[in-house]
Amino acid sequence: MPDAGLTCLDFWCRAGSAFEHKGEEGLAHFLEHMVFKGSRQLGAGDFDRRIEALGGSSNAATGFDDVHFHVLVPPEGACEALELLLDLVLEPALRADAYGMERDVVLEEIAQYRDQPDEQVVQHLLASSCANHPYGRPILGWEESLLASSPDTMAAFHQRRYRGTNCCLMVAGAIPKGLEQTISASRLASLATQSEDHPNGIDQTLSFQRGRDTIQVERLEAARLLMAWPAAAADQQHQVMGIDLATTLLAEGRRSRLVERLREELQIVESIDMDLTTLEQGSLVMLEACCPAEHIKEVEAEVDRVLQECASTPVQAAEMERGRQLVGNGLRFSLEAPGSVAGIAGPQALWREPQDPLRPLQDLQNWTAAGLQSDVFGQLQASKAFTLVALPEEEG
Repeated sequence: MPDAGLTCLDFWCRAGSAFEHKGEEGLAHFLEHMVFKGSRQLGAGDFDRRIEALGGSSNAATGFDDVHFHVLVPPEGACEALELLLDLVLEPALRADAYGMERDVVLEEIAQYRDQPDEQVVQHLLASSCANHPYGRPILGWEESLLASSPDTMAAFHQRRYRGTNCCLMVAGAIPKGLEQTISASRLASLATQSEDHPNGIDQTLSFQRGRDTIQVERLEAARLLMAWPAAAADQQHQVMGIDLATTLLAEGRRSRLVERLREELQIVESIDMDLTTLEQGSLVMLEACCPAEHIKEVEAEVDRVLQECASTPVQAAEMERGRQLVGNGLRFSLEAPGSVAGIAGPQALWREPQDPLRPLQDLQNWTAAGLQSDVFGQLQASKAFTLVALPEEEG
């Protein structure tokens, strides 16, 4: 990106919530908070002040599979920003005086999350369909585990996961002269290479349970129909692109199958969405339809009918091309900023071999209507899903 005026430094680590041991639930996300409380060299707030003095910004995020910390700075500040970032992430102080206060912040996040009916419905779906897998529990964790934790238990988690084979640095945007040498001489090169990749069954294939449940949720504004299916893991790129294409044909835009039928023609839903969440141990496809409670049975029947139709009859050429354009353009547009490039390429380099960010477009083009019908739509059937009906709690 020769015209980009910014450099993104994005540190990735296989240290998401899926790698927590029993009793550590929530520690991965809590550690993300504590990292910004300072390192052995930096006091609380020093990192932010120095990055801002370089004209940059920073942020972080914790997922099921990994966590990443990134800074966005002008190119001339990249070398200094790299040293600050690695110091912060690889040598966090985890000071006892900050631990309790920041834990209260995380506990408040959990309380706010549980106070959102829509979020709780989705979490119920995940907990039911992925009951025997870490993807079934909240990334934020559980209060009892966090309250029982200490700086020592967090330090042990950090030492266990933040090792060389679990880490990578992605750089995107303007690459200043000397940055590669700075990286080569940085503490990244001296990280211990041993890692614990399979503790207590972690790194297992996603275990998914089909089934059905109905719940009543306090303060839920409208009824919800949710369905979840297991899908190919992130390293099965050809299959992932086919699933992305299928969900686009089903529920992206007014001309998509489910939106056109349920919202535009029958007008029985307020909204209907279908998304693929790409994950390393097995991805998830989730459908969510919002509608008045009296329409819930009709909505479910129509969804089932549309899915069966897709599995029995190949989509037409024009519809197929529309889907390819939407998926392809979504990927292209996501590469417009250095931070977005790093966000896409980082997990690829961390978990697999690095590749051209546009390489998935080749897999997208290789899908045919017949292949989509048999290999994807055939799996996205109601009989193979976990279905959850969420209804507003009746007053009185």
